[in-house]
Amino acid sequence: MGERWRNWSGSVEARPQRITRPRTDAELADIVRTARKLRVVGAGHSFMPLCETDGALVSLSELEGGVDISADRTRAWAPAGWSLAKLTAALWEEGLSLVNQGDVNPQALAGAISTGTHGTGAKLGSLSTAARGFQLMQADGAVLTCSASERPELFEAQRLSLGLLGVATRIEIDVLPAYHLEERLESHPLDVVAERWDELVANNRHVEFFVFPYGEQAILKTLNPAPGEGPLKQLNDMDDRAFRMVCDLCAAAPFLTRRLQPLIVRPGVRQRRVGPAYQIFPSERSVRFEEMEYEIPMANGWAALREAIAYIRARKLPITFPFEFRTIAGDDIWLSPFNRGPCISISAHQYAKMPWRDFFAGLEPIFRAHGGRPHWAKRHTLTREDVDALYPQAARFRAVRAAHDPEAKFANAHLASLFVES
Repeated sequence: MGERWRNWSGSVEARPQRITRPRTDAELADIVRTARKLRVVGAGHSFMPLCETDGALVSLSELEGGVDISADRTRAWAPAGWSLAKLTAALWEEGLSLVNQGDVNPQALAGAISTGTHGTGAKLGSLSTAARGFQLMQADGAVLTCSASERPELFEAQRLSLGLLGVATRIEIDVLPAYHLEERLESHPLDVVAERWDELVANNRHVEFFVFPYGEQAILKTLNPAPGEGPLKQLNDMDDRAFRMVCDLCAAAPFLTRRLQPLIVRPGVRQRRVGPAYQIFPSERSVRFEEMEYEIPMANGWAALREAIAYIRARKLPITFPFEFRTIAGDDIWLSPFNRGPCISISAHQYAKMPWRDFFAGLEPIFRAHGGRPHWAKRHTLTREDVDALYPQAARFRAVRAAHDPEAKFANAHLASLFVES
């Protein structure tokens, strides 16, 4: 057996035959041609076994190449294996920013796009919606390009592909002139946030909140473009050292969870900072967790959250992490959970050192009952039948997959169960 690999949270483990980090396209092509099975790995931030394989596990972080900006400076070709941290820093040096980002940035660009990773914003889609073209290495090592005008069927499937159509080596993405963001963090009673929610969504480019299941106060976070105010002095939105201590204490004595949580978020929190967008969007999340996230039709988001909180309280479950509540615009991507229209994204977390499986098993039917569809990289139990029921274009995606990888070289057991014809 080869080197052991684990994902970020430690819940997914594999022993691939080999882990490789090719430096050139020729080296990558040789690996792809000769591999029996192959998956590409970024930062391992998927909680589902997307990177699990007993074949070759390939990181593209060291692959040659740089950023090429279009003449009108609205698009850029970027290495698919670069982390979002590396990419956004390079774009900033060129006077450019991504249209949107999520709240962490170690993920590889290809991994974020191929799973539908997103940030916040009622008028802003997932990172997949920013993709305009792909250079894709096929199972035989050949490279082809796809876009809306070149191999359009492949492009539509590749926009959110879960890595099933080949190895993306370069991706063309939308960019904007570099901008700064003002971040405001404020604590408010959850009921007050609920009353103001429509107003908050309408008046802010980005708005989200965090609420602990046993807390009454929510941390409201807004981001809006603003003039720069010099170097960013505070690099993280919140200091999580005290939170880590609370999590460890609750792991040792779970009954304390309900007592300690109301003390974490106190009334009167007011915090502000301004900085380059690529530094304000992400935050360091050093307390490791397991996560389930469901994308729920906009009209059903609050009911789903209230029911999930009631479920936890009724059973006195020791859940140490907060729920995260965000807005995301709709899109037209075949496998996107946002392709039916704008959504509320509800993320449920649990400390990685504490039990989480039964907790998620109880929440998932609640989210599903409210019309939710899961983030592909977060914990879920979708079956092939579920995929067909939730995604009308699933058969079309499978047909494109079969045409470009008939031997299913790029599928592992989990993905084959959903997308490979038996």
